Amino acid sequence: MRDFSQAPFLVIWEVTQACDLACVHCRASAEPRRHPLELTTEEGFRLLDEVREFGDPLVVFTGGDPLKRPDLFELLKYSVDLGLRTTVTPSATPLLTAEAIERFRDCGVSRMAVSVDGPDAATHDDFRRVPGSFDRTMFALEHARRIGLETQVNTTVTRLNRDTLPRIANLVAASGARLWSVFFLVATGRALRTDDLDADAYEEVFAYLYELSKTAPFDIKTTEAQHYRRYVAQQRKREGGGAGSPKAPAGPIQRQAGINDGKGFVFISHTGEIYPSGFLPVSGGNVRQDSLVEVYRTSPLFVALRNPDRLRGKCRICEYRNLCGGSRSRAYALTGDWLAEDPKCAYEPRDRHVALVNS
Repeated sequence: MRDFSQAPFLVIWEVTQACDLACVHCRASAEPRRHPLELTTEEGFRLLDEVREFGDPLVVFTGGDPLKRPDLFELLKYSVDLGLRTTVTPSATPLLTAEAIERFRDCGVSRMAVSVDGPDAATHDDFRRVPGSFDRTMFALEHARRIGLETQVNTTVTRLNRDTLPRIANLVAASGARLWSVFFLVATGRALRTDDLDADAYEEVFAYLYELSKTAPFDIKTTEAQHYRRYVAQQRKREGGGAGSPKAPAGPIQRQAGINDGKGFVFISHTGEIYPSGFLPVSGGNVRQDSLVEVYRTSPLFVALRNPDRLRGKCRICEYRNLCGGSRSRAYALTGDWLAEDPKCAYEPRDRHVALVNS
């Protein structure tokens, strides 16, 4: 098993904050123009060289819209040539042409991820605040399938689209996407607390995703809903599929076991800030003057986030704390304390003594 104190499983690089969409829940509060202090091409090469020192983490080129960078394909090719598993998350704008999708494939990108936040143009484009985004997304998924480029669909769950999840799932299945990544809202950037679900509604969405995962032709993972792993472990215990202990269940959930903000996960901003997550914009350093590897391994911020004994509230005593640990980003967004308990978790841990014995 990978030692998350030494290397992340996932490295996210926000290559630009620029984007021609105006999504209502955008973490980055993206705007059309590129920031003048973005990492340069050469700085990007050096960053990717450092990422390679971790071994073989999965590298995600994100934004904003990565296609706003004219050197994107040069950077993608460099990443692939280093032997890094490389994916890209473009925005569905006029920049996402058939030629661009074919260039992703030709660069050796392993997967393209696009966002679908509604089952139709009216719902999706209302999220994006730009008409035509839904149709461009459907085109991108179909063209990628036609040319043999693997795809992933990202969906952010809010109170506005929660009831449409089954219809979105049907679109994911029809698209041939390999993975449905379901994001749970974190109130940062343009995202509003009032659009988030309450803790009980999280559990209801978990129940839907768990049942769907048994038959869906695609894998399902959650982002900023670490407690979905706890839910899955509990359900498999009830169904007689395992001990239901705080160990990772089998399948896609197992690959996420223990990963959390700053633990198996690191985010580099467009200006080089090293964050535990894009949803947790607290910097441990900057790649322009600090070693990414050393910041990840030794900075007090990252070390604290990886230590379950530093957690507070019920997350600290929970028997699932090593499997889950709660969303550190959501704790920070809602309480100002990244070590606080996850305010959107409905689960009440067992007796403190039992919890610590099993953690």
